[in-house]
Amino acid sequence: MTIATEVPRYHELLWPALLAISELGGSASISEMVDAVVKREDFSDDQQAVLHLDGPETEIGYRLAWARTYLKGMGLLTNSARGVWVLTDDAVSLLTDSKANEEEKRAHVQMLLSAFIAELRKDRKKKSSKSDDANDSGPGEDPSWKEQLLDRLMAMPPDGFERLTQRLLREADFDSVKVTGQSGDGGIDGLGVYRMGLVSFPVFFQCKRYRGSVGPGAVRDFRGAMAGRGDKGLLITTGTFTADSKRESTRDGAPPIDLIDGDRLCELLKRYDLGVTTDIRTVEDVHIDSSFFADI
Repeated sequence: MTIATEVPRYHELLWPALLAISELGGSASISEMVDAVVKREDFSDDQQAVLHLDGPETEIGYRLAWARTYLKGMGLLTNSARGVWVLTDDAVSLLTDSKANEEEKRAHVQMLLSAFIAELRKDRKKKSSKSDDANDSGPGEDPSWKEQLLDRLMAMPPDGFERLTQRLLREADFDSVKVTGQSGDGGIDGLGVYRMGLVSFPVFFQCKRYRGSVGPGAVRDFRGAMAGRGDKGLLITTGTFTADSKRESTRDGAPPIDLIDGDRLCELLKRYDLGVTTDIRTVEDVHIDSSFFADI
């Protein structure tokens, strides 16, 4: 069975993406939207584990990135510089239109998609660039720097990755960060003290360098290793977490485990300038003041 038949194509995710963001109050971060779509569509663990090419991005996440970009081009979504996606007025009007049923609304979305793709083709033809055949090689959010960074992290020796995690936690206001090393200490890789104003508390952490998805068993095992020693845990991976693992991390009656996946890890390394530098480009907008010349 091919990936194309296992995971819905991007155009099949347009409507679920809109509904998911609507249910989240009209706005959502990327991770919130992905989680909501996975829940709405009841994707299996096997579907969630399918990677795009060799990873680290999942195929679902990758195709939802295309869906977001298309929805933005269609005028139904907009996004902030901080990665929050918001329904436009047109999208809200469509979703709340009491005169149309869901099938008609879906058809309207597909009509907007066709118009957007036609416009893309026209623009690309003018620029003499490659034609867009409207398949799954369409535009998407460029994940190239994150893929390169995660490949570099996967190439690090285990103790080097643990030292990087130690450095990251220190940059993020942790004190007394210790790494247990190859001993493993019962599944715990280290311990740090997080300071928040006048309050501080110990946090155990575990590092998992995965190219695939981390399941709920890893969360349970980590929590078990913490039993009797503390109730704050941080599980960090270069891969992704399945929906079941996320539910397990916040299960009622059990100590919560905070999860940092590969995408968020990249963003944190970028925020604290750890092996990632960002060049800011300044663009000039030059305008001619006609009245200036008329008054001379």
